Amino acid sequence: MIKVMINTQNNRQMAFLFWTVVLIRAVLNALIPLMDKTEARYAEIARIMAETQNWIILQIDYGIPFWAKPPLSSWSSALSISLFNDSAFFVRLPYLIVCVFIGLWIGRFIKKNDHSHYLPGIILLCIPEFYIHAGVVSTDVFLMLSTTVTMLSFWKMMKEKSAYYWSYLFFIGLGLGLLAKGPIVGVLTLPAIFLWCLFQKKLISAIKKISWFSGIFLMLIIALPWYILAEIESPGFIDYFITGEHFNRYFNSEWVGDKYGFPKQQPFGIVWSFLIAFCLPWSVLLICDFWKKIKTIKNDSWGLYLWFWILWTPLFFTTSTSLIHPYILPVTIPIALWIVHVWKDIKNQQLFLKISLSVPLMILLIYLSGITAPVFKNNTDKYLIIRSKEKPIYALNKKTYSSQFYSKGKITVIDSSKLKELIANEYLFSVVIDHKFWYSLGPEIKKSLQIIEAHKKRGVYGSYYY
Repeated sequence: MIKVMINTQNNRQMAFLFWTVVLIRAVLNALIPLMDKTEARYAEIARIMAETQNWIILQIDYGIPFWAKPPLSSWSSALSISLFNDSAFFVRLPYLIVCVFIGLWIGRFIKKNDHSHYLPGIILLCIPEFYIHAGVVSTDVFLMLSTTVTMLSFWKMMKEKSAYYWSYLFFIGLGLGLLAKGPIVGVLTLPAIFLWCLFQKKLISAIKKISWFSGIFLMLIIALPWYILAEIESPGFIDYFITGEHFNRYFNSEWVGDKYGFPKQQPFGIVWSFLIAFCLPWSVLLICDFWKKIKTIKNDSWGLYLWFWILWTPLFFTTSTSLIHPYILPVTIPIALWIVHVWKDIKNQQLFLKISLSVPLMILLIYLSGITAPVFKNNTDKYLIIRSKEKPIYALNKKTYSSQFYSKGKITVIDSSKLKELIANEYLFSVVIDHKFWYSLGPEIKKSLQIIEAHKKRGVYGSYYY
């Protein structure tokens, strides 16, 4: 636990805390292997993109298109791989950079005389959902970036004598969102903006301030070319992505047309539990403060804007039973801004800040202690692949995304008859086998293979001559 008193007006002290938390996250990004299924899948898509230099069609395997998501996150990881290497740290680097940028940028939206401009960034980094995604390869961080740019640009645009470029940034945010995760960027931002304008009686003013023609043109210039090229090179993409990923995924948790995901049947309204659990300890303050200020919030224009931003996303996902906790990630931005907005009214603010700051340090210490090693080892095939020094390398019946990534795409799926053939011809090889497949193999195959490395789900075996 942090024992020193934290002065939120001391910019140097707050800067030290901010960059310390960032450093801890960077160390974890380098140490933790890429995990199956989601993270390793997106890492492999980026690795293939960097290797093949095909920047239009995302590929889940060589020659197999990935239609589920747009390319912005894959572009960022592929670029990082191309510039540096394909280690976990560099695959995750763009996501850490985006999170650091957001943490610093939102400091512009507080009164500098009240607090250090690092305070909202520190609170943001200490929200578990945000901190997790500062080191996870996924599309959610770039969606969060686009919603943040859209929402904060609109707020700035509505101020008197606002700079003209805020209106263009508003549409840039929407354009980036279309490349990050698709039309969902509009669903998560525009209704909240509309409701705020309606309550504040600023709808007409907003319509007049928005640079409609040039802004929409800018948004389309950013996003539309890729959609057109992707459909040309991979016909059927737009129908699957728009109809399947946006409508079927939202309304049907057992969507049978899902090519890449898995059923996410969740209880009705589970998104609110995600919001509370993954935003602790700040969610406790959020709930308490909401009831205290519910009658007076209409007189606080900035506060009301933040609350519409906070509440709209979980309200939208309340009726969906096909969702996962990263869906609440964009909401962490207004939560951090709201906490700072009411900071002076919060009792035990220092206690909450110290508790949240201790979380990243505790995570690092727990990881270094080795307690969590089995968890990471059992959810990645990295250690199986690096112990398999001989080539070729095979996977019996199926392969994982982490085995694809860490073998640099060299792992090949074979069936038991091909395995028998390899053994009979006395080839030198290694093969990754799920334990359930191993038990079903005949004794003549088993005695011809020797275990090299294993975890809870599968092992890698060498041929007898290995």
